[in-house]
Amino acid sequence: MLEALSPASLTRLADDFAIFAHAHQEHRDAGNDGTPWTTWLVLGGRGAGKTRLGAEWVRALVGGIPPWADHAYGALALIGESERDARDVMVEGASGLLKISPPRERPVWIATRRRLEWPNGAVAQIFSAEDPDSLRGPQFEAAWCDELAKWRHAEAAFDMLQFGLRLGPSPRQMITTTPRPIPLIRRLIADPRTRVTRAGTAANRAHLSPAFLETVVARYAGTRLGRQELDGELIEDRPDALWSRGLLEACRISAAPPLGRIVVGLDPPGSSRRTADACGIVAAGRAEDGTVFVLEDASANGLTPSAWAARAIALYRRLAADALIAETNMGGEMVKTVLRELDASVPVVEVHATRGKWVRAEPVAALYEQGRVKHVGAFPALEDEMCDFGLDGLSSGRSPDRLDALVWAVTALMSGRGRPRVRQL
Repeated sequence: MLEALSPASLTRLADDFAIFAHAHQEHRDAGNDGTPWTTWLVLGGRGAGKTRLGAEWVRALVGGIPPWADHAYGALALIGESERDARDVMVEGASGLLKISPPRERPVWIATRRRLEWPNGAVAQIFSAEDPDSLRGPQFEAAWCDELAKWRHAEAAFDMLQFGLRLGPSPRQMITTTPRPIPLIRRLIADPRTRVTRAGTAANRAHLSPAFLETVVARYAGTRLGRQELDGELIEDRPDALWSRGLLEACRISAAPPLGRIVVGLDPPGSSRRTADACGIVAAGRAEDGTVFVLEDASANGLTPSAWAARAIALYRRLAADALIAETNMGGEMVKTVLRELDASVPVVEVHATRGKWVRAEPVAALYEQGRVKHVGAFPALEDEMCDFGLDGLSSGRSPDRLDALVWAVTALMSGRGRPRVRQL
């Protein structure tokens, strides 16, 4: 098919971004609740293609290119964190408007006036979010805001822009940013007139350096910084939680020292249905100086009793652990029976909860504050529960099963349960 096309057709095909767009870059008419959107919020990791999407969207609006636009837009605003950022990234950058525009459509950059002028008469003015008042007066049909979550005066600059979006039949704005849990981002996500798309760095891996993927991604994968900057996740702290993201980052290490005792904490679910609570399975070990090292989170949802028992025993064997610490509130005798049926040689220490989850978890949280518990690597799902566990439990209302398994394991190690044997992991 390509061989049959003329050079002009091939050139036009290469310039058609809609054909090559990733899923998070594709146009849709509906917002969060199915109504037409006025704001397109693109939350993405580093290198996920946010800037390219913003530039291609502006180019499509200016040219009235479907499916992005049903008419040509003539007055636009480009707002960056600073004037330099707007120029270096949005205009002159590797994925900026000057680079991605075909020669016949390329705008002229007039630096002294801070504006782009297209051959068809469309104009885009450049603004710095550091000067919100500069947005007073001008009016636009559309706007592209880049890295809004980093803007020092995000609320003021965004508000001034809204008053200026008053031209044409359907004023719209695109926001491309690595997410941060600022109030403005939260409000935009909740707004039914917002269309939200998300993408991690890996979505655009074909256009990124293999060395970057092997080193940076491997180094930060699963950490708070990596989940925010690479996965494009909105990572928040709960004010009344026992743990904070900062605390967990401070206790993260890459490897454990020789350990004298290792246990696997087990918090069985009350049901094996897919929608039931997870089976908490967390391994931890204690070093000679008394420091506890969390080694692995093998928790999973929707497992039958034989499946979660096999999973816990497999982890016990792989780490050459000393004991399984199993909560027996849910299931009682069944928990012991299913474990013994699979391997009667595994030492099972039964624990029974007589106090509330918060009361049991509080002493363990204190050990973290004292620097006496470390995480060997990153455990995103477990750490999400830890940072969302408040006085009334998880904000979702679900059971903190991973956290329960962690609490049982750490408590057992600090109380001296298990047979001491030194091993190097």
